[in-house]
Amino acid sequence: MKKLIAINGSPRKNWNTAQLLKEAVRGAKDAGAEAEIVDLYSLTFKGCTSCFYCKLKSKEHGTCAMKDDLTPIFSARRFIS
Repeated sequence: MKKLIAINGSPRKNWNTAQLLKEAVRGAKDAGAEAEIVDLYSLTFKGCTSCFYCKLKSKEHGTCAMKDDLTPIFSARRFIS
């Protein structure tokens, strides 16, 4: 099954961007995909601190050391069936 995460980066949760994303998610669901919308302004997170943890070969490549509300969104398990 295909999965879609639509990320709304607008601070206005119900305005134009949100309406377009809702329609895209509805279309994806109608086509048989699993889909959801994530509002970035509802989450608590910090930007990259350039610690390079994500580049360590001893760790899973691309894994961020920062544990915040974005962690489950970036989790590879959410994107892979």
